[in-house]
Amino acid sequence: MVLCILLALLSACSNKPTNIATIEGNIKGLGNDTLYLYGKDEMYDRIDTLIVQNDQFKVELPMDTLVTAWLQIGNHNEYPIYISKGDRINITGSVDKPDSLNVQGNPLNEELTLFRHELASPSLRTPRQRTQAAEEYIESHLTSLTSLYVLDHYFVKQPKPDTKRIKRLIEDMTGELKDRNYIQNLLRDIESQEKAVIGKSAPYFQLINQDGKKITRTDYKDKYLLLYFWASWDEQCRQTHQDLRAIYKKKAYKKKFDILGISLDVDKTQWKEAIKRDTLNWEQVCDFQGWESEPVRQYAVKELPTTILLTPAGRIEAKNLTPQELEEKLKEITTKK
Repeated sequence: MVLCILLALLSACSNKPTNIATIEGNIKGLGNDTLYLYGKDEMYDRIDTLIVQNDQFKVELPMDTLVTAWLQIGNHNEYPIYISKGDRINITGSVDKPDSLNVQGNPLNEELTLFRHELASPSLRTPRQRTQAAEEYIESHLTSLTSLYVLDHYFVKQPKPDTKRIKRLIEDMTGELKDRNYIQNLLRDIESQEKAVIGKSAPYFQLINQDGKKITRTDYKDKYLLLYFWASWDEQCRQTHQDLRAIYKKKAYKKKFDILGISLDVDKTQWKEAIKRDTLNWEQVCDFQGWESEPVRQYAVKELPTTILLTPAGRIEAKNLTPQELEEKLKEITTKK
């Protein structure tokens, strides 16, 4: 009896808690550095620090369930890591080739590592071949979290995403993947993009100007209206301010054209100071919600500055015209009888 108790105590002392996951690695070229492991959803909403010494690191983290985390190497390189309780994740590779890390420790990491190594094969030379390989991977991993990464990296984050193809790939995924916040938000974005295409009716919105007055796009029903999405903290907007000022002050366009500035600022003082500093004389509105602002979602705005030209009937005429293209359009409009 006493022996059984002693054995039980020794076993309890020697075993680590089953919810602990161990992550260790050796990445050549890191030297003595600091890496960060962080999440992008509600399943893993913290940041963990990994101290690197002589290219090596090790950390033990409590885990309640399977999560997707991101390992940040340097300022720009992010690598997905799948972690669950009890896992021993091992990461090897070189800092010169952050896309070719070897991540072992559970099936998800091993599946994605194998796929990314296959993409480096000389037989997959063209972007089209790699995209086709990514599609085949998703279709053969419809229950795997790794498919969300492949979908995002090879289809969503492309210069001209094929939304029909993206929706088709999502349609075949299991309900567990579809219920993830990433997929729900992605489908909402796609819906907004499809509603905000050229030729479609412009979504309705109502925002407050500097004087507290409610402004809507329908206030400009007799004019062509340029929706101008900007922010005081975005340096690229400064040049656009200059270009738009030059166009806005031309009397020839006044009767048939106007601009509505929609700011993504979150600080009212900074917003008003920027309006004054850059002499933005057209109407300005802001709800101080930043990228969460309703018109940002409605018009599928993904970058700043963004311009969208609406017709007097409230249809989307054009997007992101250059200053020269906008002037040509306005000359065409103002010469019409």
